[in-house]
Amino acid sequence: MQTHDLQAEIEQLERDILEKKKQLSKLRKAIPEQQVDNYQFLTSSGASTNLLELFGEKNELIVVHNMGKGCSYCTMWADEFNGVYHHIIKKAAFVLSTPDEPCIQEDIAAERGWIFPIVSTKNTTFKKDFGFETDGKPQPGVSTFRKDKDGTIFHVTKASFGPGDDFCSVWHLFDLLPSGSTNFQPAKKLNDYSPFQLTNYVAIEVENYEEAIKFYENIIGMKVEKVFDEETKFSLNGTYFYISNSKDKNVFFEFAVDRFDEVIGKLKDEGCKITKVYNDKNVMIADPFGMKFHLFETSKN
Repeated sequence: MQTHDLQAEIEQLERDILEKKKQLSKLRKAIPEQQVDNYQFLTSSGASTNLLELFGEKNELIVVHNMGKGCSYCTMWADEFNGVYHHIIKKAAFVLSTPDEPCIQEDIAAERGWIFPIVSTKNTTFKKDFGFETDGKPQPGVSTFRKDKDGTIFHVTKASFGPGDDFCSVWHLFDLLPSGSTNFQPAKKLNDYSPFQLTNYVAIEVENYEEAIKFYENIIGMKVEKVFDEETKFSLNGTYFYISNSKDKNVFFEFAVDRFDEVIGKLKDEGCKITKVYNDKNVMIADPFGMKFHLFETSKN
């Protein structure tokens, strides 16, 4: 077969696949919506929330069913959603659900730089009820919901995730390579050349706290995420800033590591000093050159 004939066949098949996808979308939406309960969850900070609250100001909601900390594939899918999250939320609310405990999901989100909200479905039937749990094991996929004006929630449709699906572009790009996706295994870490994983958290100590809060919110345009007694959490462009009331006027960045004891030993040998201890795997560090950073051991995979 000539090259131009092969190209014509490829283009026809692409049109056929696009048409089939349109048919698939219609079939999914043809299944009657089902009213669902207002499921209860825990946020990354350990606070209680529910399905209705996940909608926020939107009437539509996308919930990704993640398998948790042990699945590098689910992590790769979430990395891609993170890159387009700011586009998604223009139309609908978006939340990732995981069977992990809140403290674990918070560590992973910080290490990966995820900015979307995450809820824990541990001790709930949420995944099982929507077909994303088999023999007690979570399965990957996505469910969509809508709410009425009175707060009644309906399940609209769902789709499963897996290598080659339409929800992760990596596979389609690999398909264009001579080797395809053969023997590809997603990495669990953003870098494999350093034990330090830089998070998207920055802490800033200020003396004129009240004035600083007004400045960062009203002048810089940061979004207030949470207010504590002597600290306010802001977000801007996927980075979280903690503005703290302190005369020390320090600026801290943050590292997550897997083997805390090994890393802290090396840092001490190089002249670093622990300035504050939160627990045996969570400290503040001052290096010999004037920089200060938060160091913690990320939850084990």
